[in-house]
Amino acid sequence: MTPSAEPRTAIIAGNGSLPGQITASLEGRGKRPVVIGIKGEIDPALVPEADTILGWGEIGRLYKFLAKSNCHEIVLIGGVSRRPDYTSILGDPGTLKRLPRIIRALVGGDDSLLTKVIGLFETEGYKVVGVQDVAPELLAKTGIMGRHKPDRQATADMELALKAVGRLGELDIGQAAVAMNGRVVALEGAEGTDLMLQRCADMRRIGRIRHKGRLGVLVKAAKPGQDLRVDLPAIGPRTIELAVEAGLAGIAVAAGKALMSDFEATIRLADENRLFVYGFDAATG
Repeated sequence: MTPSAEPRTAIIAGNGSLPGQITASLEGRGKRPVVIGIKGEIDPALVPEADTILGWGEIGRLYKFLAKSNCHEIVLIGGVSRRPDYTSILGDPGTLKRLPRIIRALVGGDDSLLTKVIGLFETEGYKVVGVQDVAPELLAKTGIMGRHKPDRQATADMELALKAVGRLGELDIGQAAVAMNGRVVALEGAEGTDLMLQRCADMRRIGRIRHKGRLGVLVKAAKPGQDLRVDLPAIGPRTIELAVEAGLAGIAVAAGKALMSDFEATIRLADENRLFVYGFDAATG
């Protein structure tokens, strides 16, 4: 393979639909992104478009492929269901050569890990960019994004949940919280937002949450000081479904600093279920 004359953007794709949406966004503007799937994580729907699929122990092959494809920029996008451990990173000679730096990157919380991963690429001369740089239309908008709006109680719950998310972020724990009727009822940990919302639904079923009707707000926001090039909070149709099952009144995310997976489908589903979706100003809350 000979290097391409045009500098290209590499999309290192984890799970979920966002890597495919970013690929489509770039292609729609006449770009030719290079899609590199993470083995065991990439969305099956994106596999036919992937230029290659590599495992955690193929870091050397990854850098060779980036060079051959003339990639100058890298987007790290999509979820990772299993954090790599020491055994999964043992692999090709290029990986072993960089092993001390890779092992150091595995120590610490999620935010620390992602920051160190960015550093691994930058050390090799690549520029890591965020969704805001390549597909800003996928970011949450400011204000009410559907037909429904928060009432006074929902607004108060939104403010309380946002405070809780701020405290979580300071400890590098999570990016989401649920407040209901003036009380924080759920905080996101390592399980992620989906399982947290399922926990809220379970609490309603067993009577730990006794409020009737639609009540409570899910808030998602980046951690204080987080590098916004990676791991932005995200919501999508599945988030709406789980929020409805949990009996929530709405969802609030930081405008311009949260991802909307399949925006039209997400808002349509929220409207159908009388759930509000609101983008707050991250600077003022």
